[in-house]
Amino acid sequence: MKLHRVTEQLDVNDSNLSGSQYNDANLSGSEFNQINFSGTRVNDSNLTGWKINDTNMSGWKLNDVNLSGARIQNANLSGLEIENCRLTGVTVDGISLEKMILVYKASQGESHAEGDA
Repeated sequence: MKLHRVTEQLDVNDSNLSGSQYNDANLSGSEFNQINFSGTRVNDSNLTGWKINDTNMSGWKLNDVNLSGARIQNANLSGLEIENCRLTGVTVDGISLEKMILVYKASQGESHAEGDA
């Protein structure tokens, strides 16, 4: 089924839409509950204001994304890897991550320039 330039709301329940493609679509204000998004790709999209609750996101890969102002709470981050990321202003439980890295490097005897965190 193809929908082109549809402007009405859809109410989709107990459906298999695997393999569907959404291009240049406005889904603002949509709500997704008990949805299997495994293997889904989101490219060149605006996810501003998204709220994700009680969701298994293991194995996610985030590349070239803007997470400024984002908040992660009550999350299992075991095994999380952060590489080549700008960490300015990032806090963990209210403590500056940049300062934590500087303290760690100092305890390891590593020399570094100011702001290398």
